[in-house]
Amino acid sequence: MKLYLLSYLLLLIPFSDVFYATVIGIADGDSIIILTCDNKQLKIRLEGIDCPEPDQDFGKKAKEATTALCFKKNVRIVKSGVDCYGRTLAFVYVGDLCVNNELLSQGMAWHYTKYNHDSTMMKLETNARSMKIGLWSLPDPTPPWDFRHK
Repeated sequence: MKLYLLSYLLLLIPFSDVFYATVIGIADGDSIIILTCDNKQLKIRLEGIDCPEPDQDFGKKAKEATTALCFKKNVRIVKSGVDCYGRTLAFVYVGDLCVNNELLSQGMAWHYTKYNHDSTMMKLETNARSMKIGLWSLPDPTPPWDFRHK
């Protein structure tokens, strides 16, 4: 009886916050489409970052960077929540490389401080800004949240 109860309780522990998948599409710099192990497609919004929109300066380059980092690769998804559009928010890893953080390091994204307060991500953006990497090479880049409201 105790073994049965223990087995039942283990089923209640949420293991679904970390799972593996294959990236089958890149919607834009901060959104990917994955195929899960049970053949379900899922749109993932990269946690903590906001890339330029496709028709914005560096929008195409951000999408190309995301493509180079994870398209057609097996990834580990670490779910952090769901956004207001129903997309899964997650950190995406190719091996030990965090795609979210790498896009910040390459200057292809803003740290989305409205929804994420991670100090490491903040430092990655600050470093890219100071080195004028990627979109930070522009004299006055427009944040995507401002661009979307125009």
